[in-house]
Order: sequence, then C-alpha cells, then structure tokens
Amino acid sequence: MLKRALIIAAIFVVVIVIFFNWFKKDTKKHSPSATAEYAEGPLKIKIDYCRPSAKGRIIFGDKATEALQPYGEYWRLGANEATVFETNSPIFFNDKKLDAGKYSLYAYPGEKVWTICVNSDWDRWGAQEADKSKDVLRTEIEAINDAPIKEQFEITLTPIDSNNTVALNFHWDKTSVTVLLKNALGE
Repeated sequence: MLKRALIIAAIFVVVIVIFFNWFKKDTKKHSPSATAEYAEGPLKIKIDYCRPSAKGRIIFGDKATEALQPYGEYWRLGANEATVFETNSPIFFNDKKLDAGKYSLYAYPGEKVWTICVNSDWDRWGAQEADKSKDVLRTEIEAINDAPIKEQFEITLTPIDSNNTVALNFHWDKTSVTVLLKNALGE
C-alpha cells in the first residue's frame, strides 16, 4: 500500500513538473525572451528579459484607468521570469556603486519618477513581488511619457562615451526611462 502511494505521488510530481515547464514555455509565445548586451574593453553587461506587447491596452497609469501596470505598484520589468542583470565589473548604477555579479531588476513605475531596484535574488519566475530585504540598490529615475510609441517592451544598452558610460533604457508604449551605467574600475 505504501509503495503504491509513493508511486502515485512520484507520478503526480512528474506531471506537475512537466506542466510547469510547458506553461513557462507557452508564455514565451506571447512575451518572447530577449537579451540586451554591452561589451567594450573590460566592461561586459548582459540583461535577459521577456518582451510583453501592449495589444491595445493602457500600459502605465492610475488604477482608475485599468492600466496594465498601475503607478506605484511592483513590476518585474518584463514578463515571465525575473529580468536578470549581469555585470563582470563593478559599475555605478545611476551614481550608486554596484558590485560585479548577477542580479534581478524590477521597478515601481510612477507618472513622473520610477524607482528602479537591483535585487540579489535573480532566479525567480512569475509576477510575485521581490523580497525587498534582498535589494542591493534602489534609485529614482525621471520618466519620459512622450517617447515614440513602442508596441513591445524593450531594454537597450547604448554606449554614450569612450569611458564605458552606457545608457540603460526601458521603453514601452510611450514611456521611456534611462539609467546611466559607468564602469567603476579605476575610481
């Protein structure tokens, strides 16, 4: 009897694992994976994220507008898994020092200002809010709400100068937010 119960439990676990993996893969059809990379000299930055689409919805706004992402509420800066940020070198993230490593990024979008958070727990899936006690950095960035409309969420890394200063940009719908990243070596 115990042997039969263990076999049934094992089958149940296998079915759950298969379903969960199928579900994760299926969601990528709607919000495909993407990577933003920067590699110049000693500095290498990589961001893995998923790209949701607007599909005619209100993206950012007050709760009363039924926005997909209400102002002031947690957003994982993409879809599916946590958005993963890696740097091989210490950097300044909007003038705040960030050690080399692998992190998750998330935000609290506001109408005029976004709070961007860097968290040590990078291996997360789903929309549940990150554990704030694992935040290694938080910074506030001005939002631009009249950017050209972008149907699908996009993260870009654009070099600004020859000193490894990079613009990290989050752009979706008509909202754009840019964080300056700078190599911290040699400070």
